[in-house]
Amino acid sequence: MQGTGIGQFIPLILIFVIFYFFLIRPQQKKVKEHKAMVENLTRGDKVVTSAGIIGTVERIIDNEKVEVLIAENVKVEIIKSTGIQGLLNTPEVKK
Repeated sequence: MQGTGIGQFIPLILIFVIFYFFLIRPQQKKVKEHKAMVENLTRGDKVVTSAGIIGTVERIIDNEKVEVLIAENVKVEIIKSTGIQGLLNTPEVKK
């Protein structure tokens, strides 16, 4: 009787393992990479906000906010952890 009870949980355990390796683990890796990118922001970096606006980091206000230049004489304050989606790497053009 007890052997069949444990046997019923084996598919449930396998589903959890599959979810861990295909969903949870990659998401944790992505969050860790985003956190490292946000912590290493410097003045002059081109960023994409979560709203899709492209701008340049003008100054880092404190550990939580940055000031981003999105147009000439237009600066906005953005919360680093939630407002910055990605970093744009623009290669320099050689002439």
